[in-house]
Amino acid sequence: MTNVTHIHAAAAPRTGSAAACVPGAGSFDGRLLGVGDWDAAYDNRGAVPEFDGILAEWERDAPAFRAEMAAAGRARLDRPYGDGAREKFDLFLPEGAPRGLALFIHGGWWMRFDRTLFSHLAAGAVARGWAAALPSYPLAPGTPVSAITRAAARFVAAAAVTVPEGCIALAGHSAGGHLAARMVCADQRHPPGVAERIARCVTVSGVHDLRPLLAAGVGPELRLSEAEAAAESPALLRPAPNTRLLAWVGGDELPEFRRQSALLANAWRGLGALTAFAEAPGRNHFDVIEGFSRPNTALTEAFLGGL
Repeated sequence: MTNVTHIHAAAAPRTGSAAACVPGAGSFDGRLLGVGDWDAAYDNRGAVPEFDGILAEWERDAPAFRAEMAAAGRARLDRPYGDGAREKFDLFLPEGAPRGLALFIHGGWWMRFDRTLFSHLAAGAVARGWAAALPSYPLAPGTPVSAITRAAARFVAAAAVTVPEGCIALAGHSAGGHLAARMVCADQRHPPGVAERIARCVTVSGVHDLRPLLAAGVGPELRLSEAEAAAESPALLRPAPNTRLLAWVGGDELPEFRRQSALLANAWRGLGALTAFAEAPGRNHFDVIEGFSRPNTALTEAFLGGL
């Protein structure tokens, strides 16, 4: 905690002077922070000029991993978890009986991408002996964020049935980080035995308070209302009993994403969850998830270590 040792008061204002209400240089207000441009505050592509190169790597690595796993007979692709066209998941199996089930939910502002762009992120968990499942989900704006949350819960339930033994480790990135956190909120009603299996949740660069999005362009794109933004914000909800959560974010990410991650860890710790907050030095919003693709990285260890 920062210790404020001295706050220098300005001279007493003249009675009736409106100008006296504006703090002068060197006052406490000079240390206050705010957001002047909400669009820029959440514009990850604008902040990461390397995005196209990172996307090209995903487009190369994800199909290569799927092909490798399919050739080994350890890929179960296009498994339905609901009635919607996008309500499918891919399951990748380790050699031998799985130690547990690792789940990863992709990002894209709830509006973009699907599971096939991120298959390679299962590699780290599979190499450690875990089964790994990745879903697609219905997209906004055609589907409200609250309905996407319900789809994510159906995915978790279906994946848990497919791999019925062992702990569940749950992770997500960006909008997927939001959905992962929503899966361990107290208002979720998972099938019997599923919540008890969720041993850890790692939300990577997640959006945990949706209300600021209303001031940015993404809010209208999502057709997000004030009521839904509040109802779907994990930071405004209670964590489920026995929740263990790690909020992970890149050290080079936009300040709002670092704030959002710290916010959830702090809020939920005050509500009884076991939480931690970590910044990965030198990582941006898109390469921050690269560690999931290898078994011995700091991110994969944080995700699965000790389970």
